[in-house]
Amino acid sequence: MELELRHLRVLCAIADAGSVGRAAAQLGYSQPAVSTQLGRIERHLGEPLFERGTGGVRPTRYGAEVVAQARDVLARAAAIGHRPAPPARRTLRVAATNSPVLSGTVSRVRARLPELSVAVSSVYSSSRIVELLEQGAVDAAIAADYPGMELRHSGAVRHRGIVTEPTFVALPSRHRLRQCAQVQLADLAEDPWFVTPDDGAGWPGVFHDACAAAGFAPVTVHEFLGDQTQLQTMIADGLGVSLVQPTLRPIPHVVVKPLAGSPLWCRYVLAWRPDTVGDAVVETMLESATAAYRDLVAQAPHLRTWASRTWSVAGA
Repeated sequence: MELELRHLRVLCAIADAGSVGRAAAQLGYSQPAVSTQLGRIERHLGEPLFERGTGGVRPTRYGAEVVAQARDVLARAAAIGHRPAPPARRTLRVAATNSPVLSGTVSRVRARLPELSVAVSSVYSSSRIVELLEQGAVDAAIAADYPGMELRHSGAVRHRGIVTEPTFVALPSRHRLRQCAQVQLADLAEDPWFVTPDDGAGWPGVFHDACAAAGFAPVTVHEFLGDQTQLQTMIADGLGVSLVQPTLRPIPHVVVKPLAGSPLWCRYVLAWRPDTVGDAVVETMLESATAAYRDLVAQAPHLRTWASRTWSVAGA
């Protein structure tokens, strides 16, 4: 005879049940049929596999080895053709304020951590971002704060800086200061301003403080929170000026200039919940955000020109 899988199942059933009769009942066979099958298997192998007793049967030393091998073969046979289920993709919930590094960061994280599904929520206020982190509604975030006004949160949240950058100003291309390499904030005292709303982290208070330090209060302030292209279109039309991120790519008829003395700075921050985001993911996010910012610097000649004189940017 040749051993088949059905023979191995009989041996395992007898070993598990401790009785030929109980094994037969579990297999749906008659006891004589199982006894006959066991005898044929033992004759084929040349040694007894079970010791018979009044209380049932138990494997001999050789029988225990054969049963162990039988279990292994049966397990391998059962696995034939079965592919392991792919690991479930974990969703990394990310909130982000109006940060230019967001797109490049997310694309890099997705490429480097394909097992993660990244879900992004746009949240303007950095203070609201902290609330979402504290509540466990998001796992990580890109927020903003300002020198001397570090992002505040409980011990349930951690943060690290991504980059601290100066704030520049966007002007109409026909503005009287369009030829200046740098613009004095005080020289814009009479211009109307487009200013974004309170972000819960210090803005626009730092703007008004800088204006006061320059000796003026803005005459006209338009509160604006919307599309950057729409904002630039209004600036191009001469409706006002605006403080902007230095990596902003201006549309036609808009120029971006550094402010003399760099009176305003902004820091982008990676914040996260250490109970849901591991160190490896944090490092990947930070490296991705830094690389994304370097790409933005490479596309901003006005920032590179200024940086070559006054600011060191790795990779710029």
